[in-house]
Amino acid sequence: MLSRKSVKWVLLLLVISMSVFELSSSKADPRWAAKKRRMREKVRKMFYHAYDNYMVHAFPHDELKPITKTFTDSLSELGNLKLEHLPHDYNGSALSLIESLSSLVIMGNNTEFERAVLWLSDNLKFNVDARINLFECNIRVLGGLVSAHMLATDSTSRLVKGAYKNQMLSLAEDLGRRFLPAFNTPTGLPYAWINLKYGVMENETTETSTSGCGSLILEMGALSRLTGDPRYESAALRALRKLWSMRSSLNLFGTTLDVVTGEWIEYSSGIGAGVDSFYEYLFKAHIVFGKEEFWKMFHLAYVAVQKYFRHGPWYHEADMRTGKATYWQLTSLQAFWPGLQVLVGDIAAANSSHRKFFHVWEKFGVIPERYLLDHQMLHPTEKYYPLRPELAESTFYLYQATKDPWYIEVGETIVNSLNAHTKVEGGFASVRDVTTMQLEDHQHSFFLAETCKYLFLLFDDSFLAEQNYIFTTEGHPLPVLSAWHDRLPEAYIPTNWSFVKKERLVRQASSMSLQVCPATTLNTGEHGGQWVESACHVPDARSDHRCIADEDCGIDSTTCRRRSCSIAGYCGPWLFL
Repeated sequence: MLSRKSVKWVLLLLVISMSVFELSSSKADPRWAAKKRRMREKVRKMFYHAYDNYMVHAFPHDELKPITKTFTDSLSELGNLKLEHLPHDYNGSALSLIESLSSLVIMGNNTEFERAVLWLSDNLKFNVDARINLFECNIRVLGGLVSAHMLATDSTSRLVKGAYKNQMLSLAEDLGRRFLPAFNTPTGLPYAWINLKYGVMENETTETSTSGCGSLILEMGALSRLTGDPRYESAALRALRKLWSMRSSLNLFGTTLDVVTGEWIEYSSGIGAGVDSFYEYLFKAHIVFGKEEFWKMFHLAYVAVQKYFRHGPWYHEADMRTGKATYWQLTSLQAFWPGLQVLVGDIAAANSSHRKFFHVWEKFGVIPERYLLDHQMLHPTEKYYPLRPELAESTFYLYQATKDPWYIEVGETIVNSLNAHTKVEGGFASVRDVTTMQLEDHQHSFFLAETCKYLFLLFDDSFLAEQNYIFTTEGHPLPVLSAWHDRLPEAYIPTNWSFVKKERLVRQASSMSLQVCPATTLNTGEHGGQWVESACHVPDARSDHRCIADEDCGIDSTTCRRRSCSIAGYCGPWLFL
């Protein structure tokens, strides 16, 4: 197990230089400490305003409708739009309570955590005639239960002695068993929808997304490690390997596919909806389980993203077969990418993209679901903001990596925006139209699981002093345990970094920090004659992305040609927001 001394490296487990933590001497400034305490309490109030209203007006149903102070059983209703299968006495799955468990712990409320765990132990049942989305149920419910079990059984003793007898793990195992029929396909790729009581329904759709079948390994792998039953990890791993085998010659993936035939349905793809967490889980699974296989997959996939999707700080979509751009658009889910890049060590690239996402936030007050970069306009039908956490998540990671107080100011802006535009008497409401700030009557569970959590951790990361954690795509913390690794890679141990051989560093170092173009670096070390492919380095532009000379514009990631500064003072052919 990693030592407590290495806790602050939890988010930077590869080759991020120790020097980045010394970038700002102002972190010791009492004014910043006071601001962080003030903002921490502001976020705490936000969380409890959302949580308490859920408990009063919606519990034990899934999610709160904060404007009308009622509820929605969204987890089941999504797959049962006519409610044809739901029992008349169905009261939901307490989704928002499950999603809040780790947030309660992080905010130090062990009393409410214990009360919630005991209620779920006595009341939560999964034997329901309800068709649910496998991916959503996995990351929200299974992930929430597994994480809660690990938080309940660690050395911190958050529960009264004798009160907890592994009930969260028992519930997780019951749910995991109900997932397994979804994987009974010729390809091993799981159905996107499954009935919790009866399994795969007759004439069920065979279409799923890359995220839907490639982002199950963390939760199901953890369940196998905790129960000793290998079926869950084996099913998720088989699906992941099959998906990996379907990549194009460019190491790109489409967005949707058929689980029976193993054929792609949608060839255009990016780092946003339908694909995002697939990339995230390749890397995080390598950290949690220590398998070199996951690293090799991620490295190839990441380099492909940098080569074919990235244009300066933006990421467009491209055809997986040709790499040609298809859609030039920003989607709110893409804002998670800078956080992942921090884990990889691409701090400069993460900062560059994060600045652009934050600029969009400042422009609209929140981030719209979709913005058409080539037309410089909102998508006509996707103008909403459903309280998504991705920008807060990346802000938290970047602050952990740099300790630059500017990210505290970003967090303050996000918190103030949420309170100004989305807070209502009955909780926090989604934004239906960012141009008018018209609200929608829905408080998504991920607001409690992620948005509030990442904002709180930005201002108070004391929770991370207890253990090294990796957060799932739904924000549920899983500890990094040496017992789950065949061996703990040397790169995870900061004290060993100075002894890592140079050749090894080339193989696993940040592609951005190496500042080399694709296939131009020959690794002549112990692995001999191996070409190392890496994305080109694009330096962080000026804050307004204007330029004075060509030197300000860096190198194009696809062509490796130096970009030029136009007469109008912009880099290359692209006009940035």
